[in-house]
Amino acid sequence: MRPLGRTGIQVSPYCLGTMMFGHIGNPDHDDCVRIIHRALDAGINFVDTADVYGPRGESEEIVGRALKGRRDDVVLATKVNGPMGEEPNRGGSSRRWIVTEVEHSLRRLQTDHIDLYQIHHPDPHTDIEETLSALTDLVRSGKVRAIGSSNAPASEIVEAQWVAERRGLQRLRTEQPTYSILNRAIEREILPTCRRYGMGTLVWSPLAMGLLTGRYRKGGPEPRNARMHWVPRHMTDERKLDTVEQLIPLAEEAGLSLTHLAMAFAITHPGVTSAIIGPRTMEHLDDLLTGSAVTLDDEILDRIDQIVPPGTDVGPLDVAYTPPDISRTSLRRRSPDERAAA
Repeated sequence: MRPLGRTGIQVSPYCLGTMMFGHIGNPDHDDCVRIIHRALDAGINFVDTADVYGPRGESEEIVGRALKGRRDDVVLATKVNGPMGEEPNRGGSSRRWIVTEVEHSLRRLQTDHIDLYQIHHPDPHTDIEETLSALTDLVRSGKVRAIGSSNAPASEIVEAQWVAERRGLQRLRTEQPTYSILNRAIEREILPTCRRYGMGTLVWSPLAMGLLTGRYRKGGPEPRNARMHWVPRHMTDERKLDTVEQLIPLAEEAGLSLTHLAMAFAITHPGVTSAIIGPRTMEHLDDLLTGSAVTLDDEILDRIDQIVPPGTDVGPLDVAYTPPDISRTSLRRRSPDERAAA
């Protein structure tokens, strides 16, 4: 077990992610429950879900069903912020939505408290004090034990810490960023910032949305699954596919599958508390569990560093958070009239 930041909570190095449970991945609820039970029996005590996983909180409902009778032994994390309907206020990080949606998550999860409640994405339209104030009230009411962020830039993590200190509010205890051999940018600022503030980190997509399983090869057939809907550029990025081709023989020389190499890499970093695994089937889970004891020596880690230098991304991930200053053209360019007047 590893400490989840300075919360006093102990969690397993693998966290069971549940995005693939439900209509979006495995629609068989009974099978999903069996997978969750298998993970718990194997020693995983950390489960991460979100209200937007599956239509209308389907993943949370599956998790709630699976944890009946076992809830006290599990560190349960979920997230809020994503759109839960067409109405504009059914999403975001406002007090109005947070205090409403936490009740829905508690009902779906069949529990009276959430161990870790996370803001799924930064919300540029909501003041961080508004968000932290609402989350603080949830902690004080006992409905939430600790709060965290996800996909937040280092600057916003720092701002949230300062606001919490100056306003006497609960501070963010964890961050959930993406991290894999192909996407190492968080080593530059996110992980050092989290370490500075005593925050735990649970990293998502350590297998790079499946590219680090070895199933998708350069020159092979184009993936025909849900990933091509979410991350088409990522799955077909020539630079990433070239990198995978360099990593496969490295894994073979080490006597490992690429999957086991990638997972061991993710949990080797001292700034990483737990790596989120997202199995869709029992076979996927069993393979991941088989490699849970793998450790990498310095020679292998040095060779990975040569292929993908520390602190760098081979390429962007389609679903990663992009700040408005980058995604919105109007924030990057003066208007034609302004340019003409200049």
